Amino acid sequence: MRTALALILLATGYRIVAAWNPDLVNFSPLMALAFCGAVYFRNRWMWLIPFIALSASDIYLDHYHATHFGYTWDLGGVLVRTVCFVAALMLGWMVSQRKNWLNLLAGCLGGSLLFYFATNTASFLGDAFYAKTLAGWWQAMTIGHPEFPPTLFFLRNTLVGDLFFTGAYVFAMEWAALRAGQPNLLRNEVARAV
Repeated sequence: MRTALALILLATGYRIVAAWNPDLVNFSPLMALAFCGAVYFRNRWMWLIPFIALSASDIYLDHYHATHFGYTWDLGGVLVRTVCFVAALMLGWMVSQRKNWLNLLAGCLGGSLLFYFATNTASFLGDAFYAKTLAGWWQAMTIGHPEFPPTLFFLRNTLVGDLFFTGAYVFAMEWAALRAGQPNLLRNEVARAV
C-alpha cells in the first residue's frame, strides 16, 4: 500500500514538472495510475486517489497554462478527461478479475487509445478551427492545428507514457508482492510453466 501511494505522489509531481518541458506533453502517468489503481487496490475508496491527484495537478496546470499561454481549460475538457479516467478504472477493474500480462497490456493500450480518441474528438467538436466534417475530424486526429505539433505526436507520447508508467507501476507492485511472499504475476507464470 505504501509503495502504491508513493508512486502516485511521485507521478503527480512528475506531471506538474513535465509541464515545464514541451517535449514531455502527454507523457503523463495519471491514466496509467487510474488503470493500475483499479488493478491493485482492493479497497475501492482507494480508487479516488488517482482522481485527487488528477484534480490537484489540473488546478495547477490550468493556472500554469493561463499564465504562460493565455488559455484555460473549459469544463467540457475537464469532463472528458474525467470520463476517460473512469473508463481507465473500469478497464483496471476488469483486468483485476483475470490479471495476467496480456490483459495488463491490452487494458493499458485500450485506455490510451480511448483517451486519445475522446479528447481529440472533443477538441474537434468544440474548436471552431475544425470543419465539422469527416475531414475536419481526421485533421483533429492527425495533424491538428498547424501552429502546434501534430496530434499524432500526442498519441505517440500518450502510448509511450502509459506503457512506461504502467510497466513501472506493475513492476513495483509485483516486486513488492514477491518480496512479501504474496501472490503475484511472476510467481503465477512460474507455476504455470512447471
